[in-house]
Amino acid sequence: MTATSALESTLDATALQEQLGLADKIVDAKSLENSVRRFAEKNIVLPTFGELAEPHRIPASRTAGVDKNAADPRNLFRVHWYNNLDGDKVEVPDHVVLPSSITGIESPIIVVFGDRFPMITAHKVLAAYSCFVPRVITGQFDPTRHRAVWPSTGNYARGGIAISTLMGSRGVAVLPAGMSQERFDWLDKWVSDPSDIVRTAGTESNVKEIYDACNEMAKDPGNFILNQFCEFGNHAGHYEVTGRALAHAFEHVKANWYSDIRLAAFTSATGSAGTIAAGDRLKDIYGTKIVAVEALECPTMLENGFGEHNIQGIGDKHIPLIHNVMNTDVVVGVTDRATDELDVLFNTPVGQQYLSQRHGISAELLDALTHFGFSAICNVIAAIKTAKLLGYGANDAIVTIATDGSALYPSERVKTLAQRFKNNFTEIDAAEVFSEHLGHVGTDGTMDCTALDKNRIFNLGYYTWVEQQGTPFEVFEARRSQSFWRSVRAYTPVWDELITEFNARVAKISQ
Repeated sequence: MTATSALESTLDATALQEQLGLADKIVDAKSLENSVRRFAEKNIVLPTFGELAEPHRIPASRTAGVDKNAADPRNLFRVHWYNNLDGDKVEVPDHVVLPSSITGIESPIIVVFGDRFPMITAHKVLAAYSCFVPRVITGQFDPTRHRAVWPSTGNYARGGIAISTLMGSRGVAVLPAGMSQERFDWLDKWVSDPSDIVRTAGTESNVKEIYDACNEMAKDPGNFILNQFCEFGNHAGHYEVTGRALAHAFEHVKANWYSDIRLAAFTSATGSAGTIAAGDRLKDIYGTKIVAVEALECPTMLENGFGEHNIQGIGDKHIPLIHNVMNTDVVVGVTDRATDELDVLFNTPVGQQYLSQRHGISAELLDALTHFGFSAICNVIAAIKTAKLLGYGANDAIVTIATDGSALYPSERVKTLAQRFKNNFTEIDAAEVFSEHLGHVGTDGTMDCTALDKNRIFNLGYYTWVEQQGTPFEVFEARRSQSFWRSVRAYTPVWDELITEFNARVAKISQ
């Protein structure tokens, strides 16, 4: 039985292929041939998901002498968690273990760095590859006639532009106009035409406005929408690649420093709900609890709520189609006041001096904290809240990720300094920020989910996906069962076979 046939017995094959990106065979032979020829012209070779999950299988020659930030197709072989800041391969994903001196809890928090990814210094480049490559190798996307449209609140759009560029295709970034200036500065350098940056209304919470723009663009058959919120390659890629990387980082920490720990929980701001799929793998291996995180200013899962916030990278007001809600254990809300102000604490001389002198934070840890972007800080605070909510102790490790680093937020830091500290961040301010957001973290805005809670959150997605976006009801409903998600993950080895076959066809033409 193929991966598709495991789902086709109850679900519509057209919906699986066209809307969800779940195809396990060639859909359009002509389009596939056009891709093969384009890739041969540009000397593009595709890594398999298996290689990205186990990068030691990738020959060093693949990326030798290639700048990690260059628009070079060989950087596709760096789309994994095993890079250092220079783009060199490492044995274990770069990570830091946060001590109680900064978290205030006994449980070690393991944070794996996402700013080691190439080109965009954020892990969303993996999500973009996971969504795009299945469409190419099955002949659904044709680089000779399609533009790849990347709806996002920032990093996924940048990742999409990078991936489509490396894969010989034109990309279009769709994102809210209110996102950080650094995102737009990067896009300005990478897009082939200024019109390939589409600014929608609002900021982080205005995801529907992005969908509306994409639905309008989809009327042009030359536009191919790659919606991370409903592309199941996003889930499958993170389950396979990110899940393995986080497990490896945990095993390394356990083997070298904390021999008696268990992997108790994984915290992840939901965003498109791609990254949180790594938690499904960790639960399969360790029984790890999966903690979904959102902004308290927009408490969608917690309260069916709405609002606006500045934790950039976790767009909300809806439940993504690829969120495995029924496998989620805990929901935690974090205020953007905490992420904004801790960003100032971690990235200013006054803040760093305070952390060093008053809390004994080492120079090495201070440097690590500069690699925490807004959503990273959010994930860490959520880990602290989770430990307090569930009564975790010294043997209960929590793992999370730093999606991106502070380098993407200087313009936002300027705003925070001006608006909240009148451009004069003092040692007293530093002490107050530390006390409020790290020293006295409570369990407000948390939910240890019951079956009723999970059903409520799951049902909330109906209005976005069935009523607004036209997802077949039977597809929406099938997602309640874990058998559906296991079937989705069965596509990954099939796609790897198709990638291998695709590369062979490219190589044959190139000879």
